[in-house]
Amino acid sequence: MPSGWVQRYMKLTEFLGSVLGPDYEVVLHDLGDADKSIIAIANGHVSGRTIGAPLTSVALQSIINHSYETQDYRLNYVGVAGTKLLRSSTFFVKDEDGRLVGMLCINFDDSRYRELSDRILKLRHPDIFVETNFAYNEEAAAVRAAPSPAEVSESFPNSLTELTDHLLDEELRTREANGERLSHRDKLALVEILNAKGIFMMKGAVKYVAEKLGCSQTTIYRYLNRMNGGSESEA
Repeated sequence: MPSGWVQRYMKLTEFLGSVLGPDYEVVLHDLGDADKSIIAIANGHVSGRTIGAPLTSVALQSIINHSYETQDYRLNYVGVAGTKLLRSSTFFVKDEDGRLVGMLCINFDDSRYRELSDRILKLRHPDIFVETNFAYNEEAAAVRAAPSPAEVSESFPNSLTELTDHLLDEELRTREANGERLSHRDKLALVEILNAKGIFMMKGAVKYVAEKLGCSQTTIYRYLNRMNGGSESEA
């Protein structure tokens, strides 16, 4: 039977999803199982996720950084779901001793409202005036809406493999484009990046990362041991 906080927050998730409407996704994470942390979700069509999806990279980073110890929530950071930019906020659920046990997240897709404001402006003003003075054409709006590198950007994976791919692929694509073969140092650096982002909190992460990097699980464990103050031989 679910614990008391889980029951309360599951009802709250359903309530908020109904009250806020279909443009607001409300998600409840139970940190007891990080790779299948979503235990309740309302309006999941916003990000495309379902119950059983894992924590996001931003959620993992909050755990690693212990940011929940000094703040109760985070507001209005940028989330990316496919081609949609979402405004995301997270409430940290803590037990009586201040330990983080869950997260309640709200992701708002305001694309319909941006489109509506665009249409209203075009009804009021000639197209050329809107495009010149308000820059509400699609290309300009996309540029303006894109998050800057300094902003937090969150993706919404449905599985451990999606989350790991998101964190790894950009670096791997860069190296493959240059015709480079991943060296021992490359692999170690990538494992360090993933470890810092909390990916190895997930069950099965070592096996999947080993497959992605073309090495053995033993090698990954040696890398992790080295990072934790041990030693490892060349792989």
